[in-house]
Amino acid sequence: QVQLVESGGGLVQAGGSLRLSCVASTRTFSAYVMGWSRQAPGKEREFVAAISWSGSSTTYADPVKGRFTISRDNAKNMVYLQMNRLKPEDTAVYYCGADPRGDEEYDYWGQGTQVTVSS
Repeated sequence: QVQLVESGGGLVQAGGSLRLSCVASTRTFSAYVMGWSRQAPGKEREFVAAISWSGSSTTYADPVKGRFTISRDNAKNMVYLQMNRLKPEDTAVYYCGADPRGDEEYDYWGQGTQVTVSS
């Protein structure tokens, strides 16, 4: 069992930046692919970004490419999402997830953190 706790959400103006953090309660953090997803009101949850076990490989959804950066610190059991040039359409609850097999199936999710971007 892995517990994930996100933080760092808030209200920001369009064009601003936020950094989300996620801490994982597991002794084998480096064994998990980590990712972020988001869900806007009235919409389905969508993939945002993922990072490999070592952090050497990352993937991004097209809407956030060039603006968001995912990173991890295996020594601290942390994964981050740096979000720059935020847009109102980035408004959503952001969730941190852990994928134990690297097959894009996330077994564990956090409770989410709200990001609101005002125009």
